[in-house]
Amino acid sequence: MLFGKRDKRDAFERQAERVFPSVYGTALRLTRSREEAEDLAQEAIVRAYDAFDRFDGTNFKAWILRILTNLYINKYRARQRGPQLGSLDDEGAIEPMSAEAELPDRLLFDPALGAEVEEALDAVPADFRMAVILSDIEGLSYQEIADAVGVPIGTIRSRLARGRAMMRKALEGYARREGYLKEGSTE
Repeated sequence: MLFGKRDKRDAFERQAERVFPSVYGTALRLTRSREEAEDLAQEAIVRAYDAFDRFDGTNFKAWILRILTNLYINKYRARQRGPQLGSLDDEGAIEPMSAEAELPDRLLFDPALGAEVEEALDAVPADFRMAVILSDIEGLSYQEIADAVGVPIGTIRSRLARGRAMMRKALEGYARREGYLKEGSTE
């Protein structure tokens, strides 16, 4: 797309305002930390703005979620390569990372999902959780998810099936208590 600077900014802002709740919600579900989600969402928005002239104009939400997902994957890989020791305090001493910083911020998750569903989603391994979030919460197609994650569509189908099965198993007791499943039934 060819834009003047002002047109580019205006066009981008219109699109970004519309999808920001999805960008932030996805970042929060992936990172399970409000602070990390804010950083990830902001970085995705900045990267999307910088690359907006290369946006093909088809599906802005899928495009920006792909940027977000790629950023998350890259940060996750970097984290796997080396442990984070902590941060520097005002005097230059290292503060150890608190376990609390990695806990999900339950208050910011979509209240429509419910605590039990969020707990089940948190227990699903990252690759499967990402597929479930992008498909079942954000509404992306299998192809859009495959493009965003950089894996074949068959892998996405497999991850979704396994992730949903893990969720189903984790939520079976809750579903029975709430009357979604009758005693003795499996589905």
